[in-house]
Amino acid sequence: MAHPTPVPKTPGRSEVIWVPHAPDLPDVLSERTHTVIRRTLTVAGGLVYGYWTAAINRAGGPITGWNILLGFVSAVAFMVALTGVRALAPRLRRELHATTWAVFAGIAFGFIYSQSGASILRCCLMSLPVAGAVGALTFYRYYTHEDAEGHRNR
Repeated sequence: MAHPTPVPKTPGRSEVIWVPHAPDLPDVLSERTHTVIRRTLTVAGGLVYGYWTAAINRAGGPITGWNILLGFVSAVAFMVALTGVRALAPRLRRELHATTWAVFAGIAFGFIYSQSGASILRCCLMSLPVAGAVGALTFYRYYTHEDAEGHRNR
């Protein structure tokens, strides 16, 4: 466990105050680096989602051209939807912001689950808890880090 070391007060020297969790940590990466990381994670997430969709769809059978096509189309659709949510959601109030992420997660999970051959009703019912959990977690995050107008607390 870390403990602060007392610093003697001397003229011209500021006292260092130890804060357990500082709200404003310095941003060591540039905006360009953040953009590259965001795009890289979007592409990587889309490729994983597409591969996962194709693997569930083939159910251990042989890899076919249609299976590969399904994987790539799913990956592109996931990347486009994720980019849209990332562009749209921050402009909304915190309730709609959380709801947007919940809907995205529910639809993404429901589509993946539908590839297993389950009925549409079962896919919808299985995706509701996922969407509810994502909605609750994101609402809590935005509720504790934003004011009522959607501005980040500093």
